[in-house]
Amino acid sequence: MKIAYMFGALRRGGTETLMLDLFRNGQTADFQFIGIHRKGGEYEQDFYSSGQKLFRLTPRFPLDIFYLLKLRKLFKTNKIDIIHSQVLIDTFYAKIATLGTQIKVLQTVHGFDFGMKGFSEKIFAKSLKITVANIFVSNYQKNYYIKKYGLSPENQYVVYNCISFDKIDNQKEIVPLLPEKSELLIGSVGNFVYTRTQIVICRFLKLLSDAGYDFRFVFAGLRIDSQAHLYDDCVNFCRTNGLLDTKVFFLGGRNDIANVLRQLDAFVYSSAHDTFGIAVAEAMVAGVPIFVNDWGVMSELTANGEFGTVYLSGNPQDLFEKFTDFIKNREIYKQKAQNANNFVRENFSVERIFKNLSMIYKNII
Repeated sequence: MKIAYMFGALRRGGTETLMLDLFRNGQTADFQFIGIHRKGGEYEQDFYSSGQKLFRLTPRFPLDIFYLLKLRKLFKTNKIDIIHSQVLIDTFYAKIATLGTQIKVLQTVHGFDFGMKGFSEKIFAKSLKITVANIFVSNYQKNYYIKKYGLSPENQYVVYNCISFDKIDNQKEIVPLLPEKSELLIGSVGNFVYTRTQIVICRFLKLLSDAGYDFRFVFAGLRIDSQAHLYDDCVNFCRTNGLLDTKVFFLGGRNDIANVLRQLDAFVYSSAHDTFGIAVAEAMVAGVPIFVNDWGVMSELTANGEFGTVYLSGNPQDLFEKFTDFIKNREIYKQKAQNANNFVRENFSVERIFKNLSMIYKNII
């Protein structure tokens, strides 16, 4: 059984981080696989150093017949049994390139369809129907799509994203994030994109500052040009309220997330519609007390608050009140964080995701 994973660019994002962890740990899978990508990115060297075969094929335009023929030849040459797409457009490319063959096509849906309308929504709906199966990264997400698009439940699966524990556990040298220390170092990880609402965190930080608490807060995440206002709004809010570069620091994109997490006293996250939350799970692995909003996926990830503190979405006051309880009872929260660490290691390992994927592949082949 041989799998071809298809994805777009090798940039630094949630899907790409997940795939990179799989490629680096490919020896633990009981099946062979290759990767096919269309564009480069910050992770390109990391992927090509992973030990797994990787191919770059780039179409000149959306329906490039020569690209599709090259893709078909690549599938046949490598004796691919299943194509596992990570991006909607690749699902269609794979389906067209495998016409008349016995190669199966399935996809993982990494996001929600929020904001899709008209033609784009119809195309997305079509992608869910042309595959032999769809994989989702949480039960909340799977149930949403089954209900909205009337999908056959037996062909829909859940495979939670995995966490590479090694990159957290092997972080031995700690490089200070800031030149000055404070009573509390708090942080959040994630690019400034529509799936997150970091401005809620900024408003919470103003409340924390107004109450006189000694803290420093770091945002680790990229400013994305197409969604730049999300980052700029946060920076401007912090500047206007005297927080910027005094109590709140924007670190930009980082390739040392383990180093960041290891130094935090608490991790705060605000999701609009994440499908899983790799950064949250990584913080749990690092043993950091976490604060997440009550978006369905986050409630699922924390077992309804058993392994993290859940606050009302979009409500900085509720976050503030729950965070001040943490300040007063830090030892209780540290024990909760240790329980969270054990929970993540048991349920979101690379070995677990390979095992779950293997079961699905064998079921559909």
